[in-house]
Amino acid sequence: MATGDKARLERAKPKVTDVIAGDGNSLSHELLALRQSLFPPISQKSLRTFSSGEAAKLIGVADGYLRQLSLGGKGPQPDTGIGGRRSYTLEQINELRRLLDEGGKGKRYLPKRGIGEHCQVLATVNFKGGSGKTTTSAHLAQYLALRGYRVLAVDLDPQASLTALHGYQPEFDIEANSTLYGAIRYDAERRPTEEVVRKTYFPGLDLIPGNLELMEFEHDTPRALADAAGEAFFGRIATALGAVADRYDIIVLDCPPQLGFLTLGALCAATAMLVTVHPQMLDVMSMCQFLLMAADLLSVVQGAGGELDYDFLRYVVTRYEPSDGPQTQMLAFMRSLFRERVLTNTMLKSTAISDAGLTKQTLYEIGRENFTRSTYDRAIESLDAVNGEIETLIEHAWGRTS
Repeated sequence: MATGDKARLERAKPKVTDVIAGDGNSLSHELLALRQSLFPPISQKSLRTFSSGEAAKLIGVADGYLRQLSLGGKGPQPDTGIGGRRSYTLEQINELRRLLDEGGKGKRYLPKRGIGEHCQVLATVNFKGGSGKTTTSAHLAQYLALRGYRVLAVDLDPQASLTALHGYQPEFDIEANSTLYGAIRYDAERRPTEEVVRKTYFPGLDLIPGNLELMEFEHDTPRALADAAGEAFFGRIATALGAVADRYDIIVLDCPPQLGFLTLGALCAATAMLVTVHPQMLDVMSMCQFLLMAADLLSVVQGAGGELDYDFLRYVVTRYEPSDGPQTQMLAFMRSLFRERVLTNTMLKSTAISDAGLTKQTLYEIGRENFTRSTYDRAIESLDAVNGEIETLIEHAWGRTS
């Protein structure tokens, strides 16, 4: 090939950065179009209503008692549909909780923390992508909100999957300086934490969203360490969350799949750690490296004045298939090593969770009518069991014995 022809071909060949950027922009616009088609007419998610049976179970009373309250004109009135079927919004369920709490005889219907009970900060972590951190964090935060707690979910992963699950497209909806980075940065543009908190369509659940700008903290921190100026990096997340902690009972941190400055800061802010793990050999080997590195780095942080005082540490087994022999053996191996630190209940692998994710929803948002009954029931029972066990650990940390 002549030199001139070769030069012309090289000029005609697109730059790899242009190809990557083009693909990213095309995908972004397609995802936006998908959201507009999934959640018309305003492209925003909304939470479904709950049947009277579901509402009664969430509150902890009999369905017949809710009917008596409704007939007596007490509390919010449910929507009545075909055949007299009653349904409640989550706002109405929380209003009923407040009503029953005020007239209750010792039983608590609204579980918010009381005087002397510190805000629980749960950090969901692992080294490996695909271990189920975001799925665990999202379902846990929503479960706790359904139970009546005041919850803040914090997306610390630049990939921002938790943010997307709650109805925001990171590159379109989250403007600059509107993630937690805005509240922990080192320069004069640092903002009060309350300014980066967003309400969600899920009553009782607020969100600090994430996007790619969170990576700036990883880039800024080495320079700040060299300057040795201002508050240490490992205390900045704790300080930012402490500014809004009085508004919440529980804060759930979805950490990135790496042991960078964001994750270390989250672990120093946490009161409990949840390590997600898929029970297969490569995943467990990866977790081993994560634990060894985390211990080394956190020891250095402690030596520099960082505080680590956890109420509990638990391993959460995710995407578990009980019929898979090697997975069952790996689970037994983990239980023999870590004993009570492995949650008794496991998060089962389920097509229901995967199918809900196709429409950027969790299983707590989507109705039972969208699945075969056995598939849905099996998945929701697994989620409730895992999250209920974590809720019990939180209550024990608060000193509640019932």
